Amino acid sequence: MRQDNTDSGGYWSANLKLIRNILIVWAFVSFGCGILFRPFLSSIAIGGTDLGFWFAQQGSILVFIVLIFYYAFRMNALDRKYGADE
Repeated sequence: MRQDNTDSGGYWSANLKLIRNILIVWAFVSFGCGILFRPFLSSIAIGGTDLGFWFAQQGSILVFIVLIFYYAFRMNALDRKYGADE
């Protein structure tokens, strides 16, 4: 039987910090680049359209998928660090 020697306070603090940072990045990319900074990004062309439109239509979705994989990778590392892995 495995002994539970995890620091649950530190584990959840690190988990919430990771979630907060990922949500900040996602909000910046989806709301910031897709809406707020669109006039500035419209001068940059990518794939036949402007970069602001690309972020609004596809970029934020692709960043979200990358953030999912990043979260899984970092959570595996946190699980190992705090002894919560299986």
